[in-house]
Amino acid sequence: MAPAFCVTGGRPLKGTIRPAGNKNAALPILAATLLADAPCRIDNVPRIGDVETMLALLAHLGAEVRWTGDHAVEIDPAHAAPRELDPALCARIRASILLAGPMLARFGRVALPPPGGDVIGRRRVDTHLLALEQMGAEITVGDSYKFEAPARGLRPADIFLDEPSVTATENVLMAAAATPGTTVLRNAASEPHVQDLARFLTGLGAQVEGIGTNTLTVHGGKLRGAPGVVGPDHIEIGSFIGLAAATNGAITIDGVRAEDLRATLLAFDRLGVRPRLDGAQLVVDDNQERRIRADLGGHVPELEDGPWPQFPADLISIAIVVATQCEGLLLVFEKLFESRLFFVDKLIGMGARIVLCDPHRAVIAGPSPLHGQVVDSPDIRAGMAMLLAALAARGDSVIHNIGQIERGYERIDERLRALGAQIERIEDGGKAAGRLGG
Repeated sequence: MAPAFCVTGGRPLKGTIRPAGNKNAALPILAATLLADAPCRIDNVPRIGDVETMLALLAHLGAEVRWTGDHAVEIDPAHAAPRELDPALCARIRASILLAGPMLARFGRVALPPPGGDVIGRRRVDTHLLALEQMGAEITVGDSYKFEAPARGLRPADIFLDEPSVTATENVLMAAAATPGTTVLRNAASEPHVQDLARFLTGLGAQVEGIGTNTLTVHGGKLRGAPGVVGPDHIEIGSFIGLAAATNGAITIDGVRAEDLRATLLAFDRLGVRPRLDGAQLVVDDNQERRIRADLGGHVPELEDGPWPQFPADLISIAIVVATQCEGLLLVFEKLFESRLFFVDKLIGMGARIVLCDPHRAVIAGPSPLHGQVVDSPDIRAGMAMLLAALAARGDSVIHNIGQIERGYERIDERLRALGAQIERIEDGGKAAGRLGG
């Protein structure tokens, strides 16, 4: 049987932890190395399942890939070729679609099997196709997505995305960086990971104007090899804030970028959790108020996500767990994915008082004492939320399907043990459940 986490909760976590590199920045940066004319060394790359899959895809195409340090990888794309992508590898990660832009720009064609990834609702790829079509690509949709550039290559264009999709923005950015001329991308995503990719492409020789805004102007052309660095994962930082708050612990998060955390800190402030910024450190003291601040007039407050710079959708699951340990009522409105909230039934089974109003809205009443339970991890972020709940709960819990968590969080059990967590990785999850009578 697959491995599981065995967790004994109910104790505050204390200590210092450093966030890993942002996986959602690492994946497009690794894909973008295909556009360079020489090797690229990328630093602060997280050693997680999704990154290993992307590296396997690059190696499958013929690129030379090697780790040169714990979190540094060197990629030489010189011998990469337009081979058929491995469907099994593509099925593992949503980010396999990020190879469409660079392969199309470099080789003039790509056949992309349907991408995999978390099952959190409908995740359309239309935005990618429509945008690349405006650069001249001909696209055929069947068992795979087949892209073919004109004989003279892609052309620059003025593109308005029909939604501010992160991966569509990244695909067009990569394609435009290697296309001579000026491409303007409007209604673009502007998340920190998109900014990291834009900065990497600038290092390769492209000129990208408007980084951090929803209008990007790309002056493309021949790209050289260059070093790159992945920024700190603001989603992991938010997860650690939630970890401290849910367990009433005291955690210092070392190596943060304050500008990436404004919406996150505002949201936690609404829950009565107020970390302190001290340079590149974020300090979450124990004994936080943990009282949900009502809206003016005593109305039930609402926490909602949205495209950057709004509260990140990937932290909604974390916020829900924290809210179960806070006094008051909170309405959570998850706007982007219609299946992300379905994990709350597992929290209800642990003692949380939550009403799932519809696929997008839930009302949480707290505080609720949580008790240990046998649960599973439906996706990366819900899996991390279940781990937070298990650490906040009294008694023992077993979390199955932890491969989902490990796709996005590097060595999470080891790092949490350093904070005092009682968590053990059991290779045979069936035996772990048997310990609890599960």
